[in-house]
Amino acid sequence: MIHLDTNHLIGLLVRGSAPAVDVDKWLAADEAMAVSAVAFVIRSRVVPFGQPEAVLAAGLFNRTARRRGSRFDCFIAATAILPNAEVATINQSDFKVFVPHGLKLK
Repeated sequence: MIHLDTNHLIGLLVRGSAPAVDVDKWLAADEAMAVSAVAFVIRSRVVPFGQPEAVLAAGLFNRTARRRGSRFDCFIAATAILPNAEVATINQSDFKVFVPHGLKLK
């Protein structure tokens, strides 16, 4: 499963953009896609953000130096790590810090 970050959702609005090409490719390959409830709604596949995700997100925030502005990235990363999903994002540098903690980037 691939979790789409907000920038991939916004990129879907621009025909031919890198995110739109990525999503078209993944759809053609029959990849399962979802979005964290923290990001947006896509095809009614909202992954809940409950206590397990909140606990993991807090741990990620603390283990990655409590970076200013990274709380929502921690939420999205936690939502993808728990089901062993990947995150598709244009801002890979924002999420690379979570890779050592189990995040897979697409």
